[in-house]
Amino acid sequence: MAAIYKISEDSYDEQFTLIALHSSREDHSLVYALNSCLKIKLKRAVKDLEISPNGAFPFFDWRDQINDRYYTLISNNSVVTEELNVGNLFQDLPSFTAYSLIPEYKDVDYFLKVEHDEWDVEKEILKSILTIPKVITAYSVDANKLKSRNNLIY
Repeated sequence: MAAIYKISEDSYDEQFTLIALHSSREDHSLVYALNSCLKIKLKRAVKDLEISPNGAFPFFDWRDQINDRYYTLISNNSVVTEELNVGNLFQDLPSFTAYSLIPEYKDVDYFLKVEHDEWDVEKEILKSILTIPKVITAYSVDANKLKSRNNLIY
C-alpha cells in the first residue's frame, strides 16, 4: 500500500504577497515588462505546473539572493484541446476546455507570487506594476481566504 501525504495548513506558514494581474499581454511580453520595471530576472521554468491531468500552467520564476525574495509569475488560465466523441456531425473538430489555477478569480490573467520576509514590499511592487503599459489593473489578493490556496504551493 502506498503512503498518502497531505500538506497541513499549519506546516505551510510562509509569508508571501500574491498580486493578481489583468493584462492583454502574452506571458513572454509581460515577463519582459516585469523584468524591466521591477529590475528582476524572471525566466521560464523547464516544466509547467500541472495541477491535474487536464491543466498545465506555464510559469516563470527567479530567486533574488540579495533581497531574499522568490518571484513567481504564473498564468491563471490553461486551455486544453480535447477530442469530441459525439455523433458524426462534429467528429473531426476539436473541443477546447478552459481551466483556472485559482477558480475564485477566473477573470485574472496572471498571478505574481513574491515570497519575502519584509512587511512593506507589496505597495512598492504594485506601484511599479501599474506603470506597465497594457496592464489593465493589478491588486493584492489575500491568499489565506482562497479555497484553492494549495494550488499556490509549488
